[in-house]
Amino acid sequence: QVQLVESGGGLVQPGGSLRLSCAASGSIFKIYGMGWYRQAPGKQRELVALIGSGGTTNYADSVKGRFTISRDNAKNTVYLQMNSLKPEDTAVYYCYAVISGFSSPYWGQGTQVTVSS
Repeated sequence: QVQLVESGGGLVQPGGSLRLSCAASGSIFKIYGMGWYRQAPGKQRELVALIGSGGTTNYADSVKGRFTISRDNAKNTVYLQMNSLKPEDTAVYYCYAVISGFSSPYWGQGTQVTVSS
């Protein structure tokens, strides 16, 4: 099986920065897409950013220019650098990975990001 372990969440003031990490471990031959979703209280889970195995990226309009997704294939790790954070970025952030040999993507346990003064 596979595990995704996230880290880096926390409390930050508006305008601040955080960096999330998500490391995959277990029976992994190849990871295709990786990415981040988020879910705020009372709202549906929404896409934040995606990155393909070759480095192609895609972002939600609400985070373009502020967030940067990257990955280290040697470490099976995806990162989300979040700058210029706003209160509306407050949510639980979940990473996911599409892994060869498995029919469904794997999800992390979620990490809380709170943007507040």
